[in-house]
Amino acid sequence: MEKRIFGKTGLEVSILGFGGAEVGFSKASVGRVRELLDSALDAGLNVIDTAECYMASEELLGEAVSGRRKNFYLFSKCGHSRGYEHPDWDDIPRMEESLDLSLTRLRTDYLDLFQIHSCPKDILERGDILDFMERAKRSGKTRFIGYSGDNEAALFAVQSGRFDTLQTSINIAEQRTIDTVLPEAVKQNMGVIAKRPVANAAWRHKTRPPDDFYGVTYWDRLQKLDYDFLKKDMGESVADALRFTLAVPGVTVAIVGTQQPGRWQENACLLARGPLDPREFTAIRERWKQRAEKDWEGEI
Repeated sequence: MEKRIFGKTGLEVSILGFGGAEVGFSKASVGRVRELLDSALDAGLNVIDTAECYMASEELLGEAVSGRRKNFYLFSKCGHSRGYEHPDWDDIPRMEESLDLSLTRLRTDYLDLFQIHSCPKDILERGDILDFMERAKRSGKTRFIGYSGDNEAALFAVQSGRFDTLQTSINIAEQRTIDTVLPEAVKQNMGVIAKRPVANAAWRHKTRPPDDFYGVTYWDRLQKLDYDFLKKDMGESVADALRFTLAVPGVTVAIVGTQQPGRWQENACLLARGPLDPREFTAIRERWKQRAEKDWEGEI
């Protein structure tokens, strides 16, 4: 699998990373997660991304692949140790404890990347969260620190100059960041992680899906964008959507979640076809500029 230099971190990362949210929320078995991750690592993937609030994700990952720790870079996130609806922004000691618990659950002495997760701009501006992240880096509990989020908070985090990486939503239905935040991240030589890189493959649904986990927001947007390439075979359209995201200037790695072990080999084969034709990339960007609505902000 192709690898890229992860901005100023200098890490050489695979262009696809394993997203740990799906296995956590679906309560997958340890055996299933081990099968998934062994398949991914054997396919050349070397990035695993998770978070404390993805239910049992950290425990599952730690039990399943801690024995292969030298084979991958491990990323996690903080800020919601009591669940996503109860952020820890005003409790720095709790966040410090949360980092230690993440290390314990993941069965490791350090993270390669520790990210603050969807913290609002006004909290970032106070500075104590950023100080905490920098202390975590100095302590050796993480090699690098990053911001995971979207919109004006992501732009502030990038412009602060205090983070090594940015994780943000980038896909065929989520392109505003390409014009607003990514140019600043490129100037800072930050590693950029694209989350939801295939827009939840929302176009696979013939009718509007029932809830946002399955991409209802993206489904609605794609009805208006009406890309011709989404009328292709599903495998072909997913390949084009993924290659679009990876063609965005500045993007280093795209995080993909799945519960199908064979999917990693399939993805590797899709990407082995080479980069998206520049004309197709331009056509997707132009369609977005023509049809995207002003209130189509990043999905947190």
